[in-house]
Amino acid sequence: MGLRFSLLLSIVPLIAGCSVTPEPLEQQDLSKIADSNISRVTAAQEPVSNSIDVYEAIARALKYNLDQRVELMQEAVNVRELNLASYQGLPNLVANSNYTGRNNVLASSSFSVLSGQQSLEPSTSSDKNILESDITLSWNVLDFGLSYVRAKQTADKVLIQREARRKALNRIVEDVRTAYWRAVASERLLSRLNALEGKTQKAIADSRALVAERQTSPVVALTYQRELLEIRREAKQIEGELRVARSQLAALMNLPPDARFRLASDRSGAGRPPVNVDSRRLIRIAIMNRPEVRDVAYRLRSNERELDAALLEALPGINMFVGPSVSTDSFLFNENWIGWGAQASWNLLKVFQYPERQKLVQSQAELLDQRNLAVTMAIMTQVHVSRARYLHAREELSIAGQLKNVQHDLLDQIAASTTTEQTSEQTLIREEMNTIVSDVRYDLAYANVQNAFANIYASIGLDAYPPVDIERASVAQIKEALSRTWVGRGDLNVMLAQAEAAESQANLGGPAEAGTSSQVAAAKPSSKPTNAASVAVVKPVATAPAPTQAQQANPSTIASRD
Repeated sequence: MGLRFSLLLSIVPLIAGCSVTPEPLEQQDLSKIADSNISRVTAAQEPVSNSIDVYEAIARALKYNLDQRVELMQEAVNVRELNLASYQGLPNLVANSNYTGRNNVLASSSFSVLSGQQSLEPSTSSDKNILESDITLSWNVLDFGLSYVRAKQTADKVLIQREARRKALNRIVEDVRTAYWRAVASERLLSRLNALEGKTQKAIADSRALVAERQTSPVVALTYQRELLEIRREAKQIEGELRVARSQLAALMNLPPDARFRLASDRSGAGRPPVNVDSRRLIRIAIMNRPEVRDVAYRLRSNERELDAALLEALPGINMFVGPSVSTDSFLFNENWIGWGAQASWNLLKVFQYPERQKLVQSQAELLDQRNLAVTMAIMTQVHVSRARYLHAREELSIAGQLKNVQHDLLDQIAASTTTEQTSEQTLIREEMNTIVSDVRYDLAYANVQNAFANIYASIGLDAYPPVDIERASVAQIKEALSRTWVGRGDLNVMLAQAEAAESQANLGGPAEAGTSSQVAAAKPSSKPTNAASVAVVKPVATAPAPTQAQQANPSTIASRD
C-alpha cells in the first residue's frame, strides 16, 4: 500500500508539469513582427526610375502584387501535396527493433488435463534479455488502388488552384488599367486646381468687394459667386473620388501608399476591341476558357472519382508482407530467418454504407451540374453586358470629348475678349474652372472606356497577361511582352481565330498550330497538371459559390472580382 501511495505522489508532479497554459505574444515580439513585415513587404523589387506607363504598371502588378503571390504559393503547396500523394501507393518498408528484459527467468510448467497433475517441472525457453530486429516489406492492394484515386483527385485540385490564379491575374490587370487612368486624371486635376485656386479665391474676394463698394448689383455678384462655388464643389467632389486612385494603383503594384512616382499619360497604345464579332463565337470561347467553368468541370471530375474511391473502400483488402528477422535469444535454433505471409480483411460496414455514399456522390454531381449551368448563364450575360457597356462608354467618351473641345474653344474666345477688356477677368476664371472640370470628366470617361475594354477580354476568359515566366522575367521584359500582345493591340479577331484553331486541332487529336495561345487551347479538363516555372499545388476543394442574380446582372462581379 505504501509503495502504491509513493508511486501516486511521484506521478502527480509529472502530470502537473505536462499542463499547458496560453502564452500571448509579448510587445517586444509584436514589435519585431511589425518591423519584419514592413521591411519585407516591398523588398526585392526593382526600383522605379522613370515615369510609369500603363504597361509597366501592369507588369509590376503581375510580378510583385502580393495577392497573386499568395495564389502562386498556394499552388506550390498543392503541387507538393500531389508529389506526396504519389508516394502513398508504394509498399511500406518498416524496420523494427525490440529489446525486452526482466529481473528473473521466464519459466513455466504444465499440467495434465486428464489427471490434473503437473506433468513437467518449471522450465524456460528464452533468455532474460532479448534483442529482436526485423525489416518488413508490406503492400496493401486495396490501399494502392485507393491512393491512386486520391492522387488523381489531388491533381484536379492543382488545376483548380491554377484556374484561381488565372482569375486573380486577370482581375489584377483589369484593376490596374482602371486605377492607372484614374490616377492620371487625378494628377492632372490636382496640379491644375492648385494653380487656379489662388485666382478663384481672389475672384470671389473681388466680387464681394465690388458689392461692398456698390460698384455692381448684388444679384449679379452673388450669381457669379454661386456659379464659381458650384464649379469648385463639383471639382472637389471629383477630386475626392480620384484622390485614392494613386494609392490604389500603388497597392496593386506593391509600392508603399506614399511612394513617389510619375505617370505617363501616353494613350497611343490603347487599342479598341472589335465589338461586331458574332456573340455566339464569343460565348463559346468564353465558356471554353473562363476559370469559373473549368473550376466546376474539375470538381465534377473529382466528384466522379469519389465514387471509385467509395467502391474500393467497400472491397476486401489483401495485405502481403515479407522480410528478414534476427533475434539474440540463445534458445532459438535459427537466430535469423525470412518470413512472409498474407492477410485479408474486409470492413463489412463499408459495404452497407456504399449505397448512401453513391447517393451522396450523385447529389453532389447534380449540384455541380446546376452550378455549371448557372455559371454558364452568368457568363453569357456578362459577354453581352460587357459589349454593351463598352459601346456606352465609348459614346460617353465621344460626348465628353466634344464637350471638352467646345469648352476649350469657349475659353479661347473669352481669353481673347479679356485681353481686349471686352470680358471681365472673373468670367475668364469661371470658364477656366469649367475647362478643368470638362478635362477631368473626359479623363474619367477614358478611364471607364479602359475598364470596359479590359472587361470584354475578362468576360471571354482570355488571359490578359503575356505567356512569359513572370517569376524570372524582369519588369522591362514583361512590359515589352505586354506591349506586343493583344492586350495592347486589341486584336480580338486574331485571338478568336487562334482559339478556334486550337480547338479544331484538339478535336482532331493533333498538335495546335504554331503561335496558338496555350491559355486558350483546351476546353476539356486534363488530370495531368502542366509544369509552369512558378508551379505549385492546391488547397482542399471547396464548393464554388453559385453566381447570384445580382452577379449575372453585374458581370464584373464574376469575371473580375473574387
